[in-house]
Amino acid sequence: MTAPQNTTMMETPPAAQHTNSADAILRRLATRAMGLTGADIERIVREARLKARRGKRAIRYQDIEEGIRGNRPPVPYNLRWRYAFHEAGHAVVHHALDLGPVRGLNIDTGEGGYNLVGFHAWATDTRDWYEHMLTMLMAGRAAEQLVLKRVSSGSGGSDDSDLARATRLAFNMERTLGFGPEHPLLYRPHRDPGAVFERDAELADRVHAKLEAALDRAGTILRRRRPTFHALAKALFEAQAMDEMAVLRILTDGDPPP
Repeated sequence: MTAPQNTTMMETPPAAQHTNSADAILRRLATRAMGLTGADIERIVREARLKARRGKRAIRYQDIEEGIRGNRPPVPYNLRWRYAFHEAGHAVVHHALDLGPVRGLNIDTGEGGYNLVGFHAWATDTRDWYEHMLTMLMAGRAAEQLVLKRVSSGSGGSDDSDLARATRLAFNMERTLGFGPEHPLLYRPHRDPGAVFERDAELADRVHAKLEAALDRAGTILRRRRPTFHALAKALFEAQAMDEMAVLRILTDGDPPP
């Protein structure tokens, strides 16, 4: 028979409550503002101050949030779900591989989703870390494949896209980081991997194989953590912007027991 346990509940002092509330508001605003430039934010704050002045009151958090959201067109329903699954895929894999904290997720930009993640400094620079990074970068595409059964061009199309970053990373593993099977001790940088691939089909095949393996690993992780993945995607779809604490609550609920 288990003995009754005494639980001590500690009330947060009013000053701490105010600090926690202010921190939460700042985190929410920072998450909402992902994707905006400094000039965008300055303009939004200026307009919010003007609105408050006209109302003869102090500026409110809601004024700034409304300014951020009013600056963006509403995201169509189906596209919003795609963004939510894509960004939730990145976050779940990032957490599962213990790469670092997930600072925030946002699908309210009108220009695709954003994720802000951190990295543990002690874990970087090994071959395993680079393979984990490739897996995380390919996780958005893997999430779309898993749930929607087809992928969009959202993973690629620009020099800062998931596919571009993953390709450069796999290219560097082969040519500059000493992890390739061919002449691993030679440092062979190049500013344009695409030009090298056109001349070296074998290198292109090896890099593509790395990306395929990373995509498969990401899909495996998402299938194993499907309830967490779906819970995070649903929460992100509804909230459209989630700060670190909101994301972490869902991710840790799905962690396997020690």
